[in-house]
Amino acid sequence: MTSKAQAGTALWAKMPKANAELFALTYGSLVTELVRDYEDPIEVNAQLDRIGHSIGVRCVDEFLSKADVAGMGLSTQCNNLRDTAEVVAKVGFKMFLGVIAEVGGFSQDQRSFSVYLQDNPLSTFVELPSESAQGGDDLRRLKYSQILCGVIRGALEQVNLKVECSIVRDTLKGDEVNEIRVDLKEVLADGAGDDYKEE
Repeated sequence: MTSKAQAGTALWAKMPKANAELFALTYGSLVTELVRDYEDPIEVNAQLDRIGHSIGVRCVDEFLSKADVAGMGLSTQCNNLRDTAEVVAKVGFKMFLGVIAEVGGFSQDQRSFSVYLQDNPLSTFVELPSESAQGGDDLRRLKYSQILCGVIRGALEQVNLKVECSIVRDTLKGDEVNEIRVDLKEVLADGAGDDYKEE
């Protein structure tokens, strides 16, 4: 187990736990309500991404404070996008979802990568309708775990990395693994204005 995976396991042990089945069912209820409210799977995907973004913005504070208390020294571990991707996958996913994700598929310019999840705790008990079922073709456009893309986007935005995330493979649609593609669009300038900087 790598040091980042060990750190993720240590942080996971300190987190308050929710019943995994209750968590999956509650998320399923949220998605079901969004499908009923919006009817268009593309709009549901956008709403899930928006909700995830809000969660990611809030999670990063807890992540950074708990990692600091655990003595991880993230400022020295996240020197580039590759390091940041490893921390997100091995520490962040473990800390908040209890699963370790793998990172790979880095582009030549090191500005994009993929996060691979063998086990997606959000999709427990879920089956999307087949294309032959009434409305099934329409719901095949639903990206059930799109909230994870929003969480990654929101969290990285808080550390000044503007990214775009998309689900490119999904076990609910017959793929062997869940894959989230993350593309770095820009490194944002420090968000604090001159009034807030220390002297």
